[in-house]
Amino acid sequence: MMKKTLTALLTVISLGLGGIGFAAQGFAMGSDSTEPAKKADDYTKAVDLIDDEEYAKAIPLLEKSIKEKGEYADALNQLGYANRKLGNWAAGMEYYLKALKLEPNHLGANEYLGELYLEQKDLASAEAQLAKLKAACGDCDEYDELEDSIDDYKDDNNIN
Repeated sequence: MMKKTLTALLTVISLGLGGIGFAAQGFAMGSDSTEPAKKADDYTKAVDLIDDEEYAKAIPLLEKSIKEKGEYADALNQLGYANRKLGNWAAGMEYYLKALKLEPNHLGANEYLGELYLEQKDLASAEAQLAKLKAACGDCDEYDELEDSIDDYKDDNNIN
């Protein structure tokens, strides 16, 4: 009798801990704005390639992900970033603007579009993106990154 009770108790504890694990896993996910179910595995692979600065290899995977799942802001933003890093500013701009059309407050697309404006020596537009980020998130990482890029641009170009 004691053995059955102990086994039942261990099962309940085990199931409870498993549920906590699932809850923690769900809580830890989601730095992107798109639900994981909407993304294809190709998106995740592409982001890993981008992290490794393999931009040209990431682009077809992002395109495939969009073809399979439809357009979503995270993939469009990453396509913009990969193209911009390869020097394809027009394509980068197009993808950032598409991402922002779907999701106007997308933090990454707003930051990266601001950085693209700086690369094009368009400080006023970069500052406008900074203002959009301020309104969208206050003092978030993306705001801080773009603000630092703008400050560096001003320093490099002797602008007060």
